[in-house]
Amino acid sequence: MVPIDITSWSLVAQWMLSFGIGLAFGAVLESAGFGDSRRLSAQFYLRDMTVLKVMFGGIITAATLIFLTSSLGWLDFPSVFVNHTYLSSQVVGGLIMGVGFIVGGFCPGTSLVAASTLKIDGVVFLMGVAAGLFAFGETVPAFEAFYESGNQGRFTIGDWLAIDNGWALVGVVALALAMFYGGEIAEAMVGRGQAWSDVSLVPRNRWKNAAAATVVGLALFTAWRGQPDAADRWQVVAPQAQVQLTERAVYAHPLEIVQLKQNPGLYVHVLDVRPEHSFNLFHLKGAWHTPLETFDDPAFYRQLVGLPPNTVLIVMGQAEQEATAAWKRLQAERVPNAYIAEGGYNAWWALFPPESCLAESLPGADPVVERATWRFTSAIGARSYAAHPDCGCVEQDITCGDEAHASGRGEHPALPAALFTPKVKVKTGPTRTGGCS
Repeated sequence: MVPIDITSWSLVAQWMLSFGIGLAFGAVLESAGFGDSRRLSAQFYLRDMTVLKVMFGGIITAATLIFLTSSLGWLDFPSVFVNHTYLSSQVVGGLIMGVGFIVGGFCPGTSLVAASTLKIDGVVFLMGVAAGLFAFGETVPAFEAFYESGNQGRFTIGDWLAIDNGWALVGVVALALAMFYGGEIAEAMVGRGQAWSDVSLVPRNRWKNAAAATVVGLALFTAWRGQPDAADRWQVVAPQAQVQLTERAVYAHPLEIVQLKQNPGLYVHVLDVRPEHSFNLFHLKGAWHTPLETFDDPAFYRQLVGLPPNTVLIVMGQAEQEATAAWKRLQAERVPNAYIAEGGYNAWWALFPPESCLAESLPGADPVVERATWRFTSAIGARSYAAHPDCGCVEQDITCGDEAHASGRGEHPALPAALFTPKVKVKTGPTRTGGCS
């Protein structure tokens, strides 16, 4: 199944593949006339709509092939990298780029094409791009908050409209064909100076009509088949994921979790899958309450994908059964750096027992069953040393009768000196990129 993971290839092979794709893409742009600034800027004056036709033609061709093959089970779409949507900054950036496109006649990609054929205007524009990149890199800290604002994560039209991506494809194809039709009329009237009465409103090119009908038919077929659901996506990753579960390669020891939370170079988030009442009784400091039904919400995964690449997710239940079920959903959605808390809260309490005045151990309780091995006298949330042994301080005192407990003031118990095998290996994904191509 595609896409093919090339991260295991040598660096030379990866660079050669990237160079080959870039060279082919540049050749296509040049053959389409995108190395001519006059043709590029003519689209804004409705004289020559070649840019619109080529770019939207490429968009609907790629989108149709992507979602068609995804619906047939040939392509694993969650593995395809999609640039994150930063709504606010991208709208402003698009306007700035549009003005530059009109004034200079190029976008960054097409200026490189023109410069490669030694066109003077392309070389000058490319020099301006380089100067702009340098200025941006030197000044971005001044407006970084705005630059990162409006982050929607991996956000598609289907996510926005809450519809299957196949039907979103049908809408995009219909919009593109309408723009092609309008572009043909604009070229005839503005570009060639034809009167309205002389413009043919009925498309007569048989090849273009056949191509349009084919794309519409494929889009409708894709929408009819629908995209793979969570169960289908899990079947794709199940062979490798089951091996990880069997070998317990994704179960992080409680002490490893403590070490991870102490690492300033990582963002560690605990996803607590227990019911709300259990979460209120006790939870790790900073844990996110994410019951199992949360993993059925597409918006939840957009939130996770939008996290920094150096983020580690620890799924934690009362024991391991429910956390493992949630981890499987994360794997099906290709959420990186997700692990399971070994033994869940029952194993955590065995190493970091809550204060005796707040809870009591239940003798004979089975730690591998999804039932608490401790009984709490009240809902303490994260107001316990056991909730954050990585911290060394407590924001709120805990009172046992008339006296403040030692975990709120004074020294904390030393961390247990237990041996464990580290399991967490942080993998960083693709970084945010930009450009018109």
